[in-house]
Amino acid sequence: MALRPGDAGYEDARSGVQRAYLHEPSVAVRAGGAEDVRLAVRYAAEHGHAVAVQATGHGLNAPTEGGVLIDTAPMAGVRVDPASRTAWAAAGTRWEQVIAAAAEHGLAPLSGSSPDVGVVGYTVNGGLGLLSRTFGFAADHVRRVDLVTADGEFRSVTPDDDDGLFWALRGAGGNFGVVTGLEFDLFPVARFYGGGLYFDTELIPAVLETYREWTGTVPDRMSSSIGLIPLPDVPAVPAPLRGRHVAHVRIAYAGTVESGEELVAPLRALGPRLVENVGEMPYTASGTIHNEPKQPRNFYCANAMMSKFDASVPGAVLDLVGPGAEVFAVVQFNHLGAALAQPPAIPNAVDHRDASHVLRVVTLPQGPDRDVAHETAQTVTQAVAPWALGRSPSFLQGERDAGAQAREYYTPATFDRLAALKAVHDPENMFRCNLNVPPAKGEAASPAKGEGVAPGKDEDVSPSRPGKSIVM
Repeated sequence: MALRPGDAGYEDARSGVQRAYLHEPSVAVRAGGAEDVRLAVRYAAEHGHAVAVQATGHGLNAPTEGGVLIDTAPMAGVRVDPASRTAWAAAGTRWEQVIAAAAEHGLAPLSGSSPDVGVVGYTVNGGLGLLSRTFGFAADHVRRVDLVTADGEFRSVTPDDDDGLFWALRGAGGNFGVVTGLEFDLFPVARFYGGGLYFDTELIPAVLETYREWTGTVPDRMSSSIGLIPLPDVPAVPAPLRGRHVAHVRIAYAGTVESGEELVAPLRALGPRLVENVGEMPYTASGTIHNEPKQPRNFYCANAMMSKFDASVPGAVLDLVGPGAEVFAVVQFNHLGAALAQPPAIPNAVDHRDASHVLRVVTLPQGPDRDVAHETAQTVTQAVAPWALGRSPSFLQGERDAGAQAREYYTPATFDRLAALKAVHDPENMFRCNLNVPPAKGEAASPAKGEGVAPGKDEDVSPSRPGKSIVM
């Protein structure tokens, strides 16, 4: 369905969970299937329009002004092959649907902290998951990418079909087409040891410092993060946490309960917990670890990937946005390393694998223009500048100048290779995304093996209408 400003449904099509930045397209297409996507891309190409995709979940591609916005939310569906331990998910699928389908076979995907997040955007930007130190980035385990490219054709890209494009799609996928589906690995995880420990305000400095030291001692199967969160005094917040600034340590351990208990003991020894729910749990309950809100809201996210979690960092961060700070800010440190530091079996464009931790700051701006919330988030990430390697696309929510910052998310060699591939696959820079890499100028990349890939075999199985009804 094609919608223009003023049409019923246009506002819904251009709005997501992220409300600080709204798309302003000339045409919004609610795609019911891959054929709708193909028609929308062809229309954009014929009229010289840029193309953006509305994120399914918490993120937002860099907001567009004019052009064509494709909303893939109606394209939700998942198939699980327990024999090969794989799943195929259509573009509008959220992780909660994959988790439920995989659990029927004792399997789990490499989903993140919120089951409400969309599979495609999360994965093509890398995908830092709950069990990532054990299994790596979600992008490391993609087997096939189905998409519509700038020529308006369906393609199904695998390592055998097109080495260059397959490499680029896993880490910078939004630059090369509109993904209509992904095939990826599942893992034999039905239950695991996990949960969260909430500590009160006065313990925050000790908890943060202990967490910093603790992450240098834990095994690869332990994935974790810590959040410093000012919680409002509202009924939606559990009573013990209301109105408090808390430290929330999140645990996801792919080991035995007994060894998990031993590993968490130093954290419990810090003092009483306001709330604790750490123990063995089914993977279907993994969303309760972070327990992130789903309702639409304004928010801004900045992050920095750090080569080390220096001893000076906790104090510097708390001085800026600790308890009593004037600006609301949620601060999070994720422990990286282990499998995340290892090159995948099939290389991809996910960079900065030598980072030990990533710092994330979330603030609440009043709108897309720069204000104190934007500046505060940037100031916090600048506090770790001496150890900053770059930024993580896994924690990127759009802003108007995000595309100009793409170099911060890739090494120079990766960026240059992406730009060369962009010149081959999208020379007019039709596809716009948070990490928009402009086509290389004055040179043409050599087409990779299998450039003329046949259409994907799964377009006709999207749970949708045929899509022939689009009239621009």
